[in-house]
Amino acid sequence: MAPPTEIRTDRLHLRRWLPGDREPFARMNADPRVMEFFPGALSREESDALVDRIEAHFQRHGFGIWAVEIRGITAFAGFIGISVPSFKAHFMPCVEIGWRLAAEHWNRGYASEGARAVLEFGFRSLLLTEIVSFTVPANIRSRRIMEKIGMAHSASDDFDHPALPEGHPLRRHVLYRISRPKT
Repeated sequence: MAPPTEIRTDRLHLRRWLPGDREPFARMNADPRVMEFFPGALSREESDALVDRIEAHFQRHGFGIWAVEIRGITAFAGFIGISVPSFKAHFMPCVEIGWRLAAEHWNRGYASEGARAVLEFGFRSLLLTEIVSFTVPANIRSRRIMEKIGMAHSASDDFDHPALPEGHPLRRHVLYRISRPKT
């Protein structure tokens, strides 16, 4: 059975990307608030290239990072999904859950709601045994979401992100994990 192409929650529709998502995604990726814990804001070309990589991941793996609609509010709010990271680290191979929402949609529980549904999809449909998430230590908003959805942090798992050079202020990352619930 093929994985679903969309996930619905009470308020959200997680779906494949549409051409019209690219412009609001580029605006979001240019917002310094949204990109605070990334090396920098993305240009329109970099943002479009990210969408292309997201779509290629869906083709390769059958799952990925969905665009988020908030029913009755906006046709595009950001993304929530799971993916296979492309760098090497001590916790690989793995599947990572992640999210990025436009700042005007923060603090309303959308990321937690969508992430819970994505975890359920990963464990029930894909039969994953574990899902991880990571961010920089200072990203308290994302860390709070990780904890709300049941992920646990162990300092012994923290790592230096290999895509960032020695001495970069965002190089150190915290790793959170969650295992498939026993049934």
